[in-house]
Amino acid sequence: MYSEKRLSDGLVDVSQRPVQPPESVVQFTVLGTLGVLRDGVDYTPTAPKLLQLLALLVMRPGKMVHVDSITQELWPSGPPRTVRTTLHTYVYHLRRCFEQHSLGVGADEMLVTKAPGYVFRIDPSQVDVHRFGQLQQEAQDLLRQDQHAAAAVRFRAALDLWSGPPLANVHCGPILLPYTMELLEQRRNALHMLIEAEITSGNHRELIGELRSLTAGNPLDEALHGQLMRALGRSGRRSDAMAVYRNLRKRLSEELGVEPCDELQLLHHDLISEGDHF
Repeated sequence: MYSEKRLSDGLVDVSQRPVQPPESVVQFTVLGTLGVLRDGVDYTPTAPKLLQLLALLVMRPGKMVHVDSITQELWPSGPPRTVRTTLHTYVYHLRRCFEQHSLGVGADEMLVTKAPGYVFRIDPSQVDVHRFGQLQQEAQDLLRQDQHAAAAVRFRAALDLWSGPPLANVHCGPILLPYTMELLEQRRNALHMLIEAEITSGNHRELIGELRSLTAGNPLDEALHGQLMRALGRSGRRSDAMAVYRNLRKRLSEELGVEPCDELQLLHHDLISEGDHF
């Protein structure tokens, strides 16, 4: 999935960015709008229920998706009397889409009926979520080897796969909604770990503008504000770092009635004491 070479001490040289799958292979996007892409052409169906069904299948590539799960997602208030016929119609339309555009070896072989559900026979590597998870894992492995700059490259490559909120064009029901929330939490964790890797690598000055933008968009995110304070402090801008703390403390008090977390209070104390624990 990417180019790399092994160094003599067993560490990985990750100076080269990961290689995306060939465009000729059908790719499925989840980290943004749900998409079916090949050779730069978008073949995504537009009917809302078809999008929901496709999202459920893409969520579990190569694994059986139970009919009960599909029914719960598509009709959370209760299925229609013709649920089996309606579901068979949706599956037929998906297969027709794949067949018309030659998106698989065979529509029936790609979307297989397997009691008590359906199996979408695609390789996980065709889905951007899989590549996102791979890159995150590689980055975390590099962090354990103290290769912070290389880990930052991997984290950025993972975050570059995102184009917006997950499944942005899908009406998400009781199964897909928790899935999108989990993905957003994974993205948030990757972002925080990226910033930590960049700070540890000594790139704190270059991060200040990015962190100011991130904290403006996430005004109550204490972790991001703490990272901005550390980046400013390490850049010799302690007064600016303390101003970030004061503004956050005021906002937390006015909107939530709470004080900053212990970690931020300790960081603020270090700034006052001109400590170097940033």
